[in-house]
Amino acid sequence: MKKLFNLIFILAVCFGHAQKKDTKVLFVIVDGIPGDVIEKVPTPNLDKIAAIGGYTRAYVGGGRDSYSQTPTISAVGYNSLLTGTWVNKHNVWGNSIKKPNYNYWTVFRMAKEYRPELKTAVFSTWLDNRTKLIGEGLPETGHVKMNYHFDGYEHDTIAFPHGTSSHYIQNIDKHVVSKAFDCIKDNAPDLSWLYLEYTDHMGHEHGDGDLFYNAIKEADKQIGKVWEAITYRQKQFNEHWEIYITTDHGRTKEDGKHHGGQSDRERLTWIVTNTQNLNSYFKTHQPGIVDILPTMLQSLNIKPKKELLWEIDGVPLTGEVSLVNAKAVKNDNTLHVTWDVINTKGKVKIWVATTNEFNTGGTDSYKLLDQVAIKKGEASIDISQLPSKIYKIVLETKYNTANTWVVEK
Repeated sequence: MKKLFNLIFILAVCFGHAQKKDTKVLFVIVDGIPGDVIEKVPTPNLDKIAAIGGYTRAYVGGGRDSYSQTPTISAVGYNSLLTGTWVNKHNVWGNSIKKPNYNYWTVFRMAKEYRPELKTAVFSTWLDNRTKLIGEGLPETGHVKMNYHFDGYEHDTIAFPHGTSSHYIQNIDKHVVSKAFDCIKDNAPDLSWLYLEYTDHMGHEHGDGDLFYNAIKEADKQIGKVWEAITYRQKQFNEHWEIYITTDHGRTKEDGKHHGGQSDRERLTWIVTNTQNLNSYFKTHQPGIVDILPTMLQSLNIKPKKELLWEIDGVPLTGEVSLVNAKAVKNDNTLHVTWDVINTKGKVKIWVATTNEFNTGGTDSYKLLDQVAIKKGEASIDISQLPSKIYKIVLETKYNTANTWVVEK
């Protein structure tokens, strides 16, 4: 009887492993919708997805008045999501995308490097998302290649005639969504990016009001169409899908026509997801756009090398997390480091580097300077023997890492 029980147990374990499905991830950026607006405009499809997983207010813009303060501008926000870093690292300061720092890898490059079997896709109203931000085919990005791409339609003035208004962008968005629907339903890429632009144009042209709100309602319908393709794959092929929907910036308080600054409303964004493994950080704090990348890496079982991992400014929104919101200040010969405690168990290792060689393709040498209980929420570090103008601090715990800098001018 005991042998029979052991055999059944072994078969159950093996069968369980065989039935486990790899997660497929789609992230969506719907341009320029502040958190207060998405909460008042009817969005039944977003609500349906959030009911499965969750909704939270989020932020962009990095650390206000700090070394990581980041313009609340479109391409800047996209790249913060793609790389999980703020502008002091990824170096995209505006929509011209003059000189991205490709030493900070996008999620697509990480996917191709660490799980080359994964199929990737981009569905975008803006060609630069693939050619400049992802940097497809560039030597600096390791010649990363997308398996599927549907973009660049803004340059097709025959199919999408340009007029005095930006309504042609709405037609491009619809076309992009149609391509995303077909590609997801037929090919089921493992990691995909859908970008919709029309909402931001309506915000710029009309500000807060019905025309802007109607554009948001239309975007919700488009997301609903893509969600149909996902649910089809889930039902027909028993696949596990996660979707993360967000925006790249808010808008000015006065009339909603502008963005780029550091006002509360320009920084106020949101995240909707269907994933059910959301942690208390997602539920009780206000995450940043940089937190989406490490969440996707976790879902896709992508484990970047330490040098890359320690540069990521976000922490996962799913699974166990020990601490978030690392900060540090320097007083004379002391670094005072603080963090928000999420899980009180265990200790935090505090590593410090006095160089930023990673920024130019090199490697920084970190020293372990202290190890304290996570529940303390703070530590004071003697740096009298480490004179420098920059201190890169990494807090390493059982469940996650978090980093912060001190930069002296």
